[in-house]
Amino acid sequence: MKPLLVLLVTFLLVLFGCWFIQRQWNYIFAGNIAMAVMLLFTAMGHFKFSEGMSMMVPEFIPAKKQLVYLTGFMEAVFAIGLCIPDARRLAADLLILFFLLVLPANINAAQKSVDYQNATYQGRGVGYLWLRIPMQVFFILWVAYFGMILK
Repeated sequence: MKPLLVLLVTFLLVLFGCWFIQRQWNYIFAGNIAMAVMLLFTAMGHFKFSEGMSMMVPEFIPAKKQLVYLTGFMEAVFAIGLCIPDARRLAADLLILFFLLVLPANINAAQKSVDYQNATYQGRGVGYLWLRIPMQVFFILWVAYFGMILK
């Protein structure tokens, strides 16, 4: 839920900042900056909560902690890519694929009731998926809209 809040608040702040500075609503700019800020926010979690996030990764995948670090790094790279007009489309395409590929880890975490911040199995449980899956779809649609329009 925190990433969604970061995304929406940042979007509104940047959008109104554009209006204040340029006297125009720059939705595309605001949408991409907001997703970039959200990705940097979530990337920090990969390093701060790496132990708990490793618990989210399905058992059959090796090198869980290294994968958590790699995905955090990838989120930071995608954030930068969304802010570079010539790289935006590629970053958006790869980010959508990334969102689809990490969804099984979120499902696995919900099934195991992982609390990644405390590295325990006392999290929200499967009911969390009723929020997490629609939120993931929302992120994908956000990136598809704002990241694929070149301006």
